[in-house]
Amino acid sequence: MKVAISSGHGEKVRGASEYIDEVEEARRVVERVADELHEAGVLVNVFHDNTSTSQQQNLETIVNWHNSQDRDVDISVHFNAYQPTDSPMGTECCYLTQEDLATQVAGNISRNGNLVNRGPKARSDLYFLNKTDAPAILIEVCFVDSKADVNEYQINFGMICAGIADVFIMMGKEQYPALFSASGRCSWFGGPQDEGVDADEGLAFIYEYDQAPHLFLKEQPPNTSGLARRLDPAVPYVACRWDYDVTPKEMLADKANFAIVRAGKWRVLAWPADWGPHETTDRVADLSPGLLETLGLDTDDEVEVIYPFRVK
Repeated sequence: MKVAISSGHGEKVRGASEYIDEVEEARRVVERVADELHEAGVLVNVFHDNTSTSQQQNLETIVNWHNSQDRDVDISVHFNAYQPTDSPMGTECCYLTQEDLATQVAGNISRNGNLVNRGPKARSDLYFLNKTDAPAILIEVCFVDSKADVNEYQINFGMICAGIADVFIMMGKEQYPALFSASGRCSWFGGPQDEGVDADEGLAFIYEYDQAPHLFLKEQPPNTSGLARRLDPAVPYVACRWDYDVTPKEMLADKANFAIVRAGKWRVLAWPADWGPHETTDRVADLSPGLLETLGLDTDDEVEVIYPFRVK
């Protein structure tokens, strides 16, 4: 998979602005999504227009850059606007030919960002979609003039970007046979609010913060000393009863190896973080609170976990 992703509008051709600025935030999203894709081994090129001085020049500059790239898919990141409101407005994804792709992206942003899902929007009037040579989508992350949208966007920025990236990480991949799989009921664990683990409780195969800083809060929560309570609830992580003879502890702790967590038509990449839950719970997996919310699940809902997510 090769991805070309650009931010909408430009440094000298500004977009919408109210509670946040479209150009500034689109660039933030593009850079974060590109980082997520790069971490997962996806080839990605990024563009921001810093030279155009008119709307038409801006559109042509962006499209010309995309068409100059060796890529499988084009992504343009924008933010929507209508009129200032306190009410939620939501996210949508525009397409000309890529309805399924737009559906997945809008759904992931909605779930990860706690935003209203306005869904895929067929558009035949957008220069970007009409002029790019590769399959293309144009993302409208949320409304810059909705206080509710902006609040959720700012809180869930990282999860929103991860949700966008996950769609493309999984696209067009031929997966190796799984070494571990489990299906059944789930619950949640980890983080400062998990009083089901002791304040000094550690994790099964991650022993120090520096071993996996991507999983943890920057600071140890007050009155705790164990890594289980320091897990970042917003990060997608999962615990299962791994077989260490098949998936050794060193493999599970390696940031490069993801699990796929599925619920219905939704699937999210997550990092193994611990061994559990105990057999007596009749559950097969414990998820991070953020992952549980992203998948729209409650305790004792059904999930499937497949490990590792490895591709040819």
